[in-house]
Amino acid sequence: MSILRFTIDFVKYALTGGIRYYVWLGVLGILIVPWVYGTYQQFIIGGLIVAGFTDQISWAIYEGNFIFLVGVAAAAVTVVFPYYVYKYKPLKDVVLVGEMLAITAVTMVILFILFHMGRPDRLWHMIPVIGIFNWPYAILTWDVLVLNGYLFLNFACGFYNMHQMYTGRPVNEKIYKTLVYIAIIWAPSIHIVTAFLINTMPARPIWFHSIMPIKFLATAFAAGPALITFTLLTIRKYTDLKIQDEAVNFLSQIMVWCLGIALVLTFSEVVTELYPSTEHANQLKYALFGMHGLTKMVPWLWGAWIIMVGSFILLLIPGIRKNYKILPVICIVMFVGVWIEKGMALVIPGMIPSPIGELSEYSPTWIEILNTLGNWAIGAAIFTFLVKGAIGVMLGEVRHPNFDNRNASQGSH
Repeated sequence: MSILRFTIDFVKYALTGGIRYYVWLGVLGILIVPWVYGTYQQFIIGGLIVAGFTDQISWAIYEGNFIFLVGVAAAAVTVVFPYYVYKYKPLKDVVLVGEMLAITAVTMVILFILFHMGRPDRLWHMIPVIGIFNWPYAILTWDVLVLNGYLFLNFACGFYNMHQMYTGRPVNEKIYKTLVYIAIIWAPSIHIVTAFLINTMPARPIWFHSIMPIKFLATAFAAGPALITFTLLTIRKYTDLKIQDEAVNFLSQIMVWCLGIALVLTFSEVVTELYPSTEHANQLKYALFGMHGLTKMVPWLWGAWIIMVGSFILLLIPGIRKNYKILPVICIVMFVGVWIEKGMALVIPGMIPSPIGELSEYSPTWIEILNTLGNWAIGAAIFTFLVKGAIGVMLGEVRHPNFDNRNASQGSH
């Protein structure tokens, strides 16, 4: 009964806010409306033919977002691990935000996988043993399995913790901590498996690097904390929840050093490909300089690198990194830069030239763009909703009617 009451109170609080809150949700709703049309066109009418895919370009925006968001989901471990393992107290009120981000990001990943499949009736192919992507041979099926496992772990840990806070009861440390530690180990695995999804394809030389899993984790632990930091500073500005400076500074340091590692690994890839300059470097050459007059991806890659290097330099300066008016802007810009480099500028050049040397550039269709924007709007709405409810629980504004009586009873004992 307390679970039902908690759910009702959580939802009520999450749907209550000021004018800014409703304007934000209204903007997201406006983006979701054309998504309904785009989803109908792809799922019911035309399938993937209405998107920008061709025989040569079979992976594009959907897959780029899917890969990027797996990293965002894994990045929750940057707040969960230090708090539970090293008892870093400033992250106490940050852990739930990280878990809500993980739930949101995995949900968005599943959405993009759904669009990647073309139609929802094909999802049965992802089911182990009976689907075409037979487990254990298909890495995409492994990816879906670890993602759903990670979703369950974060949902169970996050909402169980909030429910106990709501009722005033202590958590069962044995069960709760066990799930938390499993989730900590599970987090990097989801992105490592995603990296294996692409770096095991020798026909795509730009992906065929053994350092890809490490680079994926480095970019994840740069972009994820950037979004968490932006969220924390927004929470501190517009709510009564007190986020300590130490928590923000801790995350910004993780962000800058992981971004630096990612840049070193990127430079290593470039040297490895371009120094011998064999035909295996053609995909990277296309992304960097274009080939035979085809240059659509060149601005994307160079733009991403400029953003990432510029963000790294700025974040190295303590005065800028600890300036909480400038830091949110840097976080969002850097987040976008990593999204470009890890999504658009990695996935699409992996298709050009094709394994048989065909050059065919990619342009997204409006249906594909609408569906992508809609998925992001849905994710932003879910994250807003979950974080708003979590703030209510942490502030004590969402409480069980018998909360005070239970605390008094515990105190008397």
